[in-house]
Amino acid sequence: MGEQPIFTTRAHVFQIDPSTKKNWVPASKQAVTVSYFYDSTRSSYRIISVDGAKVIINSTITPNMTFTKTSQKFGQWADSRANTVFGLGFSSEQQLTKFAEKFQEVKEAAKLARDRSQEKIETSSNHSQESGRETPSSTRASSVNGTDDEKASHGGPADAHLKSENDKLKIALAQSSSNVKKWETELQTLRESNARLTSALQESAASIEHWKKQFLACKEENDQLRNKIEELEEQCNEINKEKERNAQLSRRLQELETELQDKELELEELRKQGEIIPQLMSECESVSQQLQAAEKKNKDLEEKVVTLRTEVEESKHRQTNLKTELKNFLDVLDGKIDELHDFRQGLSKLGVDN
Repeated sequence: MGEQPIFTTRAHVFQIDPSTKKNWVPASKQAVTVSYFYDSTRSSYRIISVDGAKVIINSTITPNMTFTKTSQKFGQWADSRANTVFGLGFSSEQQLTKFAEKFQEVKEAAKLARDRSQEKIETSSNHSQESGRETPSSTRASSVNGTDDEKASHGGPADAHLKSENDKLKIALAQSSSNVKKWETELQTLRESNARLTSALQESAASIEHWKKQFLACKEENDQLRNKIEELEEQCNEINKEKERNAQLSRRLQELETELQDKELELEELRKQGEIIPQLMSECESVSQQLQAAEKKNKDLEEKVVTLRTEVEESKHRQTNLKTELKNFLDVLDGKIDELHDFRQGLSKLGVDN
């Protein structure tokens, strides 16, 4: 089935600077996919990461590798075959912890696969040695009993089976010798890689100290920046309050301007009315004169009324006197008339008598 991904995460990838062996060089501009792959045919594990069309991590995990957490979100491991140190920056501590646990798990699996492979090599080597010990006896048997062809013709099926087994053991011995040479070469490569890895780890430890100092300096600078940010936030709050006060003052100013415009309109109306005031004053003076004349006339009329009232009273008094006199006169007149009537009657009687 080939290689299959068994774990995938995302992280920023870094590599140690090959010239200084201290500074980190970004291998990706942004967070990329980092995956563990398992090759079932070779029983091997690799960490692979690709940025676009570029392979930035291709690291085969061996039992001698170690993944080190250097901070809450950063970890690294050295790859002697690639002759470099890889670093991964995660977005959270949980992602880093999961990656480190998977690294340890894969490392144990690689160690187990290596042990199994060594057991197979030792088993093949033991079979080869046994085959080597059996070969002289077979030779002696051949010398005693004849050639192999004679043994095959005279020994029967058991001898043919034994020859076949000997041939298989010879082939296994040859393969075992080849594998031994291959593993010796691999062992020498691993020793050289371990030496380079030890050197890289020592340089990494020095780099860690350097990064710790930089981290402390950055932390102190971060604290200073945080205090500065708090001060700026307080200043921003004051500025916001000042802006709010300015906005209130602006609204008040607009209200006052509106009131001022209203007052100016009222003043303009008063000015227009002020232009009419002299005319009104003259009219008022004329009315005052007329009022004074009317008051004078009223006074005169009041005097006349008083005079007329006096005259009316006097007239009433005279009238009363006249009525009394008229009554007296009428009474006298009635008497006179009565006397005249009597006189006429007397004359009439006298005339009749005559």
